[in-house]
Amino acid sequence: MDKDVATTTFPIWKNAGPSTIDKPTIEKETRAEEDLDLPWQVVVHNDPVNLMSYVTMVFQRVFGYPREKAEKHMLEVHHNGRSVLWSGMRERAELYVQQLHGYLLLATLEKAG
Repeated sequence: MDKDVATTTFPIWKNAGPSTIDKPTIEKETRAEEDLDLPWQVVVHNDPVNLMSYVTMVFQRVFGYPREKAEKHMLEVHHNGRSVLWSGMRERAELYVQQLHGYLLLATLEKAG
C-alpha cells in the first residue's frame, strides 16, 4: 500500500437490509355509551369580576332565556356560588360551556345525578 493514501474500513453488518419499523399505534378516544347518554349539566360559578347585568345578558343570549329566568339564575350564582343553567346531551352542553367561556364566565360541565 502507498503510504500517502489513507484507508478507511467500514464494518460489514450481517443481514443489513432495510430496517423494520413497527406500525404506529393509533388510539381513539372512546366514550362509553352511558357517558354520552347521561344528562350533563352546564354550571356557572360565581366570580368577582362580572356585573350582574352582564351575566343576565349572557344567559339571555346563550340560552335564549327571558330576562326573568336569566335574572333568577344570575341571583342563584350570586348568592349560592353556582347555578345549573342547562341539562342535556353532552355535545350541546360542551358547546354551551365553550360559549360561556367566550363571554369570560366561569362555567363547567358536570354529570347529572
